[in-house]
This record gives sequence, C-alpha cells and structure tokens, in this order.
Amino acid sequence: MGKPGNTGIIRIIKATGYSWAGLRAAFRHEAAFRQELALCVILAPVALWLGSNAVERALLIGSLFLVLIVELLNSAVEAVVDRFGGEQHELSGRAKDIGSAAVFIALLNVIVTWGLVLWPNG
Repeated sequence: MGKPGNTGIIRIIKATGYSWAGLRAAFRHEAAFRQELALCVILAPVALWLGSNAVERALLIGSLFLVLIVELLNSAVEAVVDRFGGEQHELSGRAKDIGSAAVFIALLNVIVTWGLVLWPNG
C-alpha cells in the first residue's frame, strides 16, 4: 500500500518545489556546487558547438550534468553526517571521503568523455 498524501499534479508541483529548494540550498551553501555549476554553464555551450551530432552533444553535456548530480548527493551525505554527529567518527569520515571520491570519479568521467569525443581519431 502506498503512502497517503498528495497524488497526481499536486504531488508533482510539491516535488518540483522541494527540488528547487534543494538546488537553491546547494547553490547558497556549497562552494563546490557553485564551481561545478559555473563549469557546466561555460562548457555546455562549448559542447553544443564542438559536438558534431546529437549523440556527441548529449555525451558531452550529460557528463557535466552527472558531476552536478553526484555533487548534490555528496552534499546531502555531508549534511546528514554533520547533522547527526559533531564528534570525529571513523564512519562519518569514511562516508564523506566516499562521497568526495564519487565526485572525483564524475570529474574524471568528464575528462574521459570529452577526450574520447573530441580527440581526433587519426
């Protein structure tokens, strides 16, 4: 049985509001998100210009969006860890380090994707 509450268009409207609030909070409180968003704003038009077809453009821009998605998730993990534990704990540090590693891998994905799409094939 599903959870009681809003359904249909009301649920979609409320979910959109929560998502917008999350984006605003990330922009306001997370320097890394602002930096990665700036990177995306700069590189997305470049991707549209350099991509020779829709698939290449989707790969280039999609890799940028993936960084933003992973950064949002990393920021959420960090906020929860900080909320529930002010003291140093091995698991808290591990959770934050793993989140950071995920962002690092997403950034490597940008480099690899852009390199493979844009590097001349010979």
